[in-house]
Amino acid sequence: VPVPVYLLSVHGRDDDPMPPEDVIQRMFAQVDRFNDEVRATGAWVFAGGLHPASTATVVRSSAEGTVVTDGPFLEGREHLGGFWVVSAADLDAALALATRASAACEAPVEVRPFQDDVE
Repeated sequence: VPVPVYLLSVHGRDDDPMPPEDVIQRMFAQVDRFNDEVRATGAWVFAGGLHPASTATVVRSSAEGTVVTDGPFLEGREHLGGFWVVSAADLDAALALATRASAACEAPVEVRPFQDDVE
């Protein structure tokens, strides 16, 4: 039986002030330690931080053609800032990882399961 896979996504607000450099460095160190722990447990699948939502490009393809626009797909002040993809035995285990991830990055972390593979 395959182990479920979850997306742990980090969210932030565009209008949040940038933390001081020492706080940023502390957060980076905390996230690095968390990443090492997740790798050591075998739950690691993939992770990444994202550039600001203002750097996004949206591609819409339809029968009429393709339209490419600058900016994020969703208009709003909150955007995805980074993520982890982890394998966890169940939702409770994923929530435990998200609790540690949120403490490490000092931001809210949303947990969503991936859909089962369709063959």
